[in-house]
Amino acid sequence: MRTDLFDLSGKKAIVTGGGRNLGKGIAEGLHLAGAEVVLMDISEDISSVAAEMGKEGARVSGVQVDLLDRGQLNRAFEEAVGNLGGRVDILFNNAGIHDRRACLDLPVEAWDRVLELNLTTVYQLCQLAGRRMIAQGSGKIINTGSMLSFIGGFNATAYAASKGAIAQLTKSLSNEWAGSGIQVNAIAPGYMDTDMNSDLKKDSVRYPQVTARIPAGRWGTQQDLHGIAIFLASQASNYITGTVIPVDGGYLVR
Repeated sequence: MRTDLFDLSGKKAIVTGGGRNLGKGIAEGLHLAGAEVVLMDISEDISSVAAEMGKEGARVSGVQVDLLDRGQLNRAFEEAVGNLGGRVDILFNNAGIHDRRACLDLPVEAWDRVLELNLTTVYQLCQLAGRRMIAQGSGKIINTGSMLSFIGGFNATAYAASKGAIAQLTKSLSNEWAGSGIQVNAIAPGYMDTDMNSDLKKDSVRYPQVTARIPAGRWGTQQDLHGIAIFLASQASNYITGTVIPVDGGYLVR
């Protein structure tokens, strides 16, 4: 077996929202495969998280940023690339938020905030990384979608709109950049045991309903993203682009 297909040694990666939950799991996977990683996160202790992750293996560094501030976003991206020695091979756009209010209770300002972080910042970072990757002649961009990239959800208008758009953005960019040696794909995590879903897990009606629909019989963990992150960031996926891959324990096919 060609294990080198999944080797990320020497690769330079940026993971947004990399300080906890799914983003941390994604970053751990890339690091375990040998990549040097920059964690971009709003958390003020992101440097400590990075130091702990990077105790063994390739270097891990942290860049603190509020991606809702467009000036900070540009500054943080340049800082991250600088930490990586001026090169970025892998961009994993994972940072995101949810607002579970029903449509009639959701003010447009809240809609704007969800769309700004979940979609517009992804576009901006893809654009920034895409310019560098085109010049390099190679690169991997992976976006984080959701089950709501496929289905409508409930009390999730802004989130569903943003994640549906992520699927289409991924496909569109893959068409533009595949000829330049860049693969753009997305993952669609299912119901994951994260802070974002803490309220849902406390719902005595919805939680058992969701769990019963998952053929794997459990909610996902951040470790469940190690493999797919490595695969889509590695040369093993060089002829795969424009896909949205569910990581859901079989939820969608139930």
